[in-house]
Order: sequence, then structure tokens, then C-alpha cells
Amino acid sequence: MEQHRTRPPGARPRRTAPLPEQGSPAEPPVPRTPPRPRKAASPLGRALRRTPLYRKVSRMPLYRALRRMPNPRLTGLGSGLFAAAVMFLFACLLQLLFGGSIVAYGVLFLPVSALTALWVRPADLVSAPVAVPIAFAAGVLPISGGTGGFGGQFMGLLTALALHAGWLYGGTLVAGVIVTVRKVKLMTRRRQQRQWQQQQRGQVRQPGHPPQRRVPAS
Repeated sequence: MEQHRTRPPGARPRRTAPLPEQGSPAEPPVPRTPPRPRKAASPLGRALRRTPLYRKVSRMPLYRALRRMPNPRLTGLGSGLFAAAVMFLFACLLQLLFGGSIVAYGVLFLPVSALTALWVRPADLVSAPVAVPIAFAAGVLPISGGTGGFGGQFMGLLTALALHAGWLYGGTLVAGVIVTVRKVKLMTRRRQQRQWQQQQRGQVRQPGHPPQRRVPAS
């Protein structure tokens, strides 16, 4: 025979926690990490984008290919090795094709300096203007014109650096200008982000819960 379950006489039904009444103050929401504000274009950039020349250039396949290029972030050591390896490769190619033209080497040094300053990560911006001259000196060895042993090669290197120091200073100046602009933009972006975070914290804080003030110890 089936036995029906019966409730013991002294048992009482469990009571659940009462739901909060409508209109009662709810708990303050947990503040979340605010997303980064969108990077606004500068007035000069907006003015350039409205010009007909920019519209024509933006439709060119070369411009679109450059926009799709990767934007790596190199360390200070990595940027120096990148610049030195590229300049040494250019020097070897110039030695094979044109018999070692240092003028062409100097012309190629300018875009390599710009790329080195653009691709170095923000934490190592100072290292780019230092690594660029070292890369110029390391890459010019195949076309320096030195003969003989170590002494002849060293004297040829010094002569090439002295006669073509303008390219060296020009590339270093290009890297320094790009690094300075990137540093200013980075500082401006950080200041805007701090201001935006302060505004978000002020919106999350409710007017019924004023911030607690520290009481000075007696």
C-alpha cells in the first residue's frame, strides 16, 4: 500500500527573504572599468581630409596598401636591430648594383629612421634617436671604402661618417621629431583618459551617498 507523506505537526514552512519594496533605494552598481574614449581627429587632420587632394590620394591603390600595412611595436633593442639589419642589407645591395653609392645609402636611411621611430613601442621612445645613428654606422661598413685589415676598415668607416654626416644628422632629426610628436600625443591621450575616468566615477556616485571624508586624528 502507498503511504502518503504527511507533514509533522511541529514543522513550519520555510520563509523566504522578503523582496525589496518598490521605490526603495537599491544597492549602488559596481563600477566597471570604462572603455577607452575614441581618438578624436585633430582640427588639422579634419581640414586636410576635406581637401580635394586628400580625396584623390585616398583613392590611389598605393595609399590603400600603405594603410593596410602592419603597425608593429618593437622594443628599444628590437628597433636598433631592425634598423641596423635593414641598413646593412641596403648597403650590400648598393655595393652589388651601383658599386657602393653612399648618397643612395643616405637617401634610404631617412625612411628607415622614420619607420624605426614609428614602430618603437611607447615605453622605449627615447631609444629610437639613439639606435638610428648606430644603425647608420653599422650598415655603412660594406660601402665605406676601407682596404686592408682592421685599421684600414676603421679608417674608411671614419672617413665615410665624416664626409656624409649630413645624412646621419638628417635621419636622427627625423627620428627625433617623430618621437617627440608621438610623446606629446601619448601624454595628451593619457590626460584625456584620466579626465574621462573621473567623469565616469562622478556619474556612478549617487547623490544620496556623499563621499566619506577623512577625520583628522586628534
